[in-house]
Order: sequence, then structure tokens, then C-alpha cells
Amino acid sequence: MANVRGGDLSRLRQLNALAAIRALREAGPLTLTALAERTGLSRPSTKEVVDELTGLGWVEEVPPSPGTMGRPARRYRFRADCGHLVGVDIGGHNIRAALSDLDGEVLAETRQPVRPDDPLEERLAAIERAVSGCLALSGRAASDLWLVAAGTTGVVSPEGRVQFSAAIPAWRGLDLAGELARMFPCEVLVENDSRLAALAEARRGAARGARDVVFLHVGRRMGTGLIIDGKVHRGFGAAAGEIVMLPEARWYDAPDHLNTCAVVPPGTPEEDAAGYTLAAARDGDPAALAAVGRYVDDLAVGTAAMVLLLDPQVVVLGGGFSRSADVLLGPLRERLERACVRMPEVRASALGDECVVTGAIDYAVDHLDRHLFTPDAGPSLPLPQPAGR
Repeated sequence: MANVRGGDLSRLRQLNALAAIRALREAGPLTLTALAERTGLSRPSTKEVVDELTGLGWVEEVPPSPGTMGRPARRYRFRADCGHLVGVDIGGHNIRAALSDLDGEVLAETRQPVRPDDPLEERLAAIERAVSGCLALSGRAASDLWLVAAGTTGVVSPEGRVQFSAAIPAWRGLDLAGELARMFPCEVLVENDSRLAALAEARRGAARGARDVVFLHVGRRMGTGLIIDGKVHRGFGAAAGEIVMLPEARWYDAPDHLNTCAVVPPGTPEEDAAGYTLAAARDGDPAALAAVGRYVDDLAVGTAAMVLLLDPQVVVLGGGFSRSADVLLGPLRERLERACVRMPEVRASALGDECVVTGAIDYAVDHLDRHLFTPDAGPSLPLPQPAGR
């Protein structure tokens, strides 16, 4: 975003401009009268602010609807398309990318298959291909990007270095933020994927509107993301929620109960084994139901610990195994009811495989809001790049 800063405004003009932008983003398009009512400014002051923002490229007039009779009042909207954001989900087997406007509306998505044992260079190249695919689909260039936010498996430091990753061995110790900064000519953010998934479910999914959320990332690997008071909770060293690292929580090996069930056909790849067990449990197979019971026993230990500590409003079951939420949610609720002082709502993910990449977009929008569109953002309102189209 550094390349779009400029155009110093006086403090009062800046506050008025930010108020107008905020109102247009929340409720636009608006007429001058409606905008003045929302901002508390006089109509002449509102007109002055809108003219200035239009000249800067932040605001534009909306053409009248086809067939409109008479001379309609002019309406204005925030130009969310004056810049673009990218969210990336870096998983063990897939890399997903999505491109959005400044309001987080997704305009293009792509996916690149990868393998956990791919060389580092190939995995980084797949990230670049995924983002390039989004740009090509939307008719944009890398120079149109203001921010790239990536979610990755593993423990991620505040600086964007992957400290540990069981799913991607080559990732350990990698300065992922630095690698991505060399790829893309814009600001880069890196976060743990479960935290971004939690954010997406709290904003757009199963926990929409909840202020305190525990997201369970259940699948071939286990993880959690925490939303506290409406914000992603990282902890002092960005290691919050890593309960899988505690052997007593019984999470690390929990998927083995599903992977080694007798109903799994011999020779089945490990990544497909649990699916057989969960499908058989859905059909009532006794061995599969017993395996699911053992798995949920282990899942409930760490989940109950977090519920007792944080008292969340909602627990969201996400990750690959959430496709079998009909098999898992009932037993999980029953075990939590035995252990928890206050039982939270327990829901299945509403976003599925899209939760991490969607959360990355929302994380980028939040960062943009904090640094550009809040009164304490700085002494100057940034300038968008000229439209040029």
C-alpha cells in the first residue's frame, strides 16, 4: 500500500473524508442528502467532501438506472474497484487463491494441486501460478494489488516465518512473508490458516455475528483458531490455540482412530482412509461407529479445555472432516455437555473448503481498514492508483 499514499489533507478534512467513505462503504450508493444525514455534515460540506474524494479517485457518481424518469438525484459510491486484494490458502494438497476488491467482494478464484512432499521451489511456484491465474481471470495486473494475505498450515511467527509445520516439512523455518514479498509488488501478510478460517466463519459463515468463537480444524491434521471479542486472537508470540502440541490433549494422533479402522480397504492412501470410516459410520457400521467414538473422545478433550477456558458463544467444526458433521456433531455435543459448565452452540462450518481463502480476504480488508480508513490511520488520506481503464 505504500505506493498509493499521498495527498496530505488537513485533519478536519481527513476526518470528514473518512466519515464519508465509511458511510458509502456501509450503505452506498447514497445521494448527497442521505450521505449528509449519515455523516452529520451539512449538505454543502458533504458536497465539498464528495467532490474532493471524486477527484482523488475514491468516489464516483453512479449512473441512473435504465428507464429512470425525470432528473434523479445524483448518487455516489465508494470505488472499491480502485484497488485489489488477494487471499491465499496454502494447504498440504491444494493452494487456493482469490482476488477481491477493497470491500472483500471476490472477483476470481483459482486452485493449484500440490503434494506435501513437493520441493520448496515448486510449492512457491504454485502459489505464484494461483495468484497469476486470478489476475488473468479478472483482467488485472500484479501492479493492481494492494495487499496479499496468505494462510498457511503450521505455527507462524508475528513476522511471517513458519516455525513448525507437520503437514509441509519443507516449510519449517521458512521466511514465508519474505518469499511472498519477493513475488508480489505490494504489502504481504502471513497468518495461520485455522485463524483465518475462524475469522471467515465469524464474518460470513456458521458463527456470523458471534464475538467469541472456537474454530476446530479437524481433518488429516488438527488445529484451532480463536476469535475473542470479534478479533483474531494470536497471543503474545502468535502461538495461541496450538493445543495439538500438548500430548495430554490427545489431538495429534486422534485421526489414527479413523485411518486404521477395519472398514478401510487395504492399500487405501492415508489421505482417503478417514473418509471410508466416516461413510461407514453414517451407514451404521459397528466398527466404524466405535472408531468415530474414539476419535470424538480425543477431540472432546482439547475442545472442552478451550471451552472451559474461553467460554465461547459458538464452536465451529471445520476442516476436511466437517463434511461428515452429521456423524461427528452429535457425539461431540454429548461429550462436551458432560464436561462444560456452560454449553456453547456447536455448529458445522458453512464455508467448507473456502473458509481459509475467504478468511484471508477478510483479514486483508481488516488490515486495510485499520491503516487507511480509521481516524487514527495517519496524517494523510491515501490516493488510489488512477483507474487507467
